[in-house]
Amino acid sequence: MNKDQGGGGSGTPRFRRRKQSNEIPAEVTKPNGGNLLVNDNNKYKSMWIRTYSTLWMIGGFVFTIYMGHLYICALVVVIQILMAKELFNLLRKVREDRHLPGFRLLNWHFFFTAMLFVYGRFLSQRLVNTVNSDKVLYKLVSSLIKYHMVVCYFLYIAGFMWFILSLKKKMYKYQFGQYAWTHMILIVVFTQSSFTVANIFEGMFWFLLPASLIVINDIAAYLFGFFFGRTPLIKLSPKKTWEGFIGASVTTIISAFVIANVMGRYDWLTCPRTDLSTGWLYCDPGPMFKPEFYDFPIWISSWFPWKGISIMPVQWHALCLGLFSSIIAPFGGFFASGFKRAFKIKDFGDSIPGHGGITDRMDCQMVMAVFAYIYHQSFVRTQSFSVETIVDQVAIKLLLPQSNDHAAFEDKQDIWDDGDI
Repeated sequence: MNKDQGGGGSGTPRFRRRKQSNEIPAEVTKPNGGNLLVNDNNKYKSMWIRTYSTLWMIGGFVFTIYMGHLYICALVVVIQILMAKELFNLLRKVREDRHLPGFRLLNWHFFFTAMLFVYGRFLSQRLVNTVNSDKVLYKLVSSLIKYHMVVCYFLYIAGFMWFILSLKKKMYKYQFGQYAWTHMILIVVFTQSSFTVANIFEGMFWFLLPASLIVINDIAAYLFGFFFGRTPLIKLSPKKTWEGFIGASVTTIISAFVIANVMGRYDWLTCPRTDLSTGWLYCDPGPMFKPEFYDFPIWISSWFPWKGISIMPVQWHALCLGLFSSIIAPFGGFFASGFKRAFKIKDFGDSIPGHGGITDRMDCQMVMAVFAYIYHQSFVRTQSFSVETIVDQVAIKLLLPQSNDHAAFEDKQDIWDDGDI
């Protein structure tokens, strides 16, 4: 007589599965430092794959730089779209999406609305400068810019209403999770990376130098960790080492000082683009890119044939960019590493062999782009005033009373406001 399998007899035993944590468990099979590149048996194979992909990316990047500002902006937009696609898919659930037709389009609606708003703010004046020779286009563009914020706001409200009307019973949690996830992507990813476009039009130098420093820091950290890495740096990224971090920091800071001197010699890289044309640029680079000669002390001149060195003022600013890109910007990568571990994924995608996805390569670039823009606006860019502002300031100075008779000054100000002067 067969025993009931549901009882405690000799039937097939039942095993209770323990509920798994959302966090990646500690790798107990490997001792501390077991994940380091120096201990990886396949490290040379992965290095060649990574090197091959890197050379292709650098070659394409250099070609885009040669083509000009608009082509670089187009590249940035493509990268942003690919990043958004990778991140949108990260929390996507196919079974739920089958019951929500068209819901995936809502993510892209919010994305392109944000793109219209941010790029409209950055590029509006340059668009006006491009079409000012055509009266019809000038009036049309001026009207669009005037109501740009209103258009963007109502596009967002339309998406908000679309979301509310698409809510379905038993799908509320998933839908609100997607809504919050989309806005986090727009704030953390899209908004930060959009500062790259602002840097491009301030002068390609302020885009190319920070971006190059991140690439140099990443390559140097990989190579120093590959050959010398012994001490783990942070648990979020087991393959990062102190040797790689320190070696990359020194290399990046020195590279920043040298590369700034090279890039600062070319008008194509230093001149700001004030319109959306693609023509060649010529301008006065300004004192920031004009070398200043520094004499060496006598004891150095006696040992070496050089009497001094020429240094551009912008090279001192480049040191600050190099310091940030080597010490602060890597925390963008640490953030991405922790994020991936939380979702139990190795990479955000597989579009770049040996590197992962686009987001895996852009995590530090986003942090660097924001800092480069803020630094340039705060410490490099000269304060500029419009003609209207200058006229108003001159008028106030002319009407400023020589005595302390405040009433007389107010009378003069009223006359000015009434248009009699």
